[in-house]
Amino acid sequence: MSQQWLQHALRGRTWQMQRQAVALAALGIIIAIIIGALYLAQSASVSTLGRQLEAMITRRNQLEQTNEQLRSEIAELRSVPRLLARAQEMGFANAGREAIEYLVVDGYNPNRQPAAAATPEPVQPLPVYDESFTGWLQQQWDSFTRQFRSFSSGE
Repeated sequence: MSQQWLQHALRGRTWQMQRQAVALAALGIIIAIIIGALYLAQSASVSTLGRQLEAMITRRNQLEQTNEQLRSEIAELRSVPRLLARAQEMGFANAGREAIEYLVVDGYNPNRQPAAAATPEPVQPLPVYDESFTGWLQQQWDSFTRQFRSFSSGE
């Protein structure tokens, strides 16, 4: 009788063990799907950021190239031959000796000695701050003891 009961108990247990194994396998598959989905989402986010960064670097390089081109054009437009040509187009001409008029200013001496610039007064350096917390406490204690002595002596 005891063997029949044991066999009967084990027969019922095999189905339960199989159900547990199927449930654990399904749970493992679900966890693997969730982890895979999280990995895919993360990798998609990283690749999107990588593409955006690459586009920004390309844009930066284009802007730097444009800036250098503009600097080159500015330097070319500021060159002396270009400025002289532009001045001639506007009707300006080089001044010769006969075209220069000199003005006489009464009282002006071009050979005078330049006046010495006034030197500023030397600035007194600020005292160095070297007070520490313990030094401050000592000052407060000394002040307190002086006041206490003068109060107790009746002054």
